[in-house]
Amino acid sequence: MGTHIQQSLLPLKMKTTIEIADPLLRDARKLAVREGVTLREIVERGLRRVVAEAKPGAAPFKLRRVSFKGTGLQPGVREGSWERLRDLIYEGRGG
Repeated sequence: MGTHIQQSLLPLKMKTTIEIADPLLRDARKLAVREGVTLREIVERGLRRVVAEAKPGAAPFKLRRVSFKGTGLQPGVREGSWERLRDLIYEGRGG
């Protein structure tokens, strides 16, 4: 008989050390307690979400269209450059 190597169907788990900002870690711990799960589960859930968003073929983020009952940019701004827009924004503000 030949040698048979069986591979586990469970995902491999690796220990690692990461630095997390204290306020974020506190919030994550509170969330874990509130949801009755481990901090590890919260971290894995977040990592899975970020990795899924970054997968090729995933729909890119699109900013939703919003309107404030206006007619668009004012004349003089509509045809202007980014430099002109920046100048208008900082006009009278020491910019």
